[in-house]
Formats: sequence, structure tokens, C-alpha cells
Amino acid sequence: MQTVRVHNFAISLDGYATTLNGSRHHDFAAAGDTNIGATIMGGNMFAEIHGEWDERWNAWWGDAPPYQHPVFVLTHHPRESIEMSGGTTVHFVSDGIEAALEQACDAANGADVRIGGGASTIQQYLRAQLVDEMHFVILPMLIAAGQRLFDNLHGAIAGYECVELVASPPGVVHVRIARSPTGGG
Repeated sequence: MQTVRVHNFAISLDGYATTLNGSRHHDFAAAGDTNIGATIMGGNMFAEIHGEWDERWNAWWGDAPPYQHPVFVLTHHPRESIEMSGGTTVHFVSDGIEAALEQACDAANGADVRIGGGASTIQQYLRAQLVDEMHFVILPMLIAAGQRLFDNLHGAIAGYECVELVASPPGVVHVRIARSPTGGG
């Protein structure tokens, strides 16, 4: 069964999304790319460009994308798809989160779809109740600035439960949350 999931997303103790990659010290963190067929991300995760695209810019990762599958970037500014190495094609979706999810599910061909971030993108999918599972890496730091992942959700996380909680060196905590089988949310 195809799952829509947030995986290996790092947050601070005070709940702020961080640009640090999540820890790979636990088995379910390391297995995060298993069965991922497509990734959805916000425009700021692709590039820190606000407004119209600079067509010369092809992502922060350059010519070697960390993804080996299609990527769908949510944007207000249409742009032609970009074919990259390793089977990665970046598609730009300007007609909403549901359209991006539909395209990603089709492209994933039965594999899971990862909501890659940032915090605003994850919040939109949570508010629309379109996320099945989440894995967060809680880092032992206080940031006190930026965007808090769990703000402005207005009850959207009701119906989820913690299904795994593991501490691993160097002091990070892995939390896996999934929709409750009892049907909440």
C-alpha cells in the first residue's frame, strides 16, 4: 500500500525545523529512502529564490541530486521540468498540494511518497490530513527562531499516535508517528 510520509525531518527541542539533516544512527532513519518513489518539497527547499525563478539555478544540490526518483516542487511560479542525473526529474507544480500529491503518487508507481519539507509544506499536508506517517529526529539544541513545525495546525495532528521512540547517540531522539488504526484524524 502506498504511504505518504515525512521522513528523517529534524527539529530542535523547542520545535523549530532545522536545516541540519536528521541523524542516521537508527535503523528506521537509515531505511528512510526504502520504498520512496517520489518526493514533494516546497520551493524554498529547492532554492532560496523568492519570486520568479532564475532559470540558471537548478537546485542547491547542483548536478548530483540526492534523490534517485522524481521530485515535485510546490511553487507559485511555473517552470519547465528539469531532468537531472540518477533518474531525478524535478517538476514544478503551481496548482496546489493535492495536484502535487496526485502527480507524485502516479510517478511513484505504487511506492511511497515523501513530503520532504520545509515546515510550511509539511504543515499544509498535515492540515489537509494527507500524511500517513512521520519520522522526526529531535536534536538536543534550542534554536528559538525560524518556523515551528507544529504551530498553526488547528487540530490536524489529532488521530496520530507515537509508534516508536528511540534515543541514539549523540543524544538525538527518533520519533515515528502514524495515523491511529482506530480511525482518528
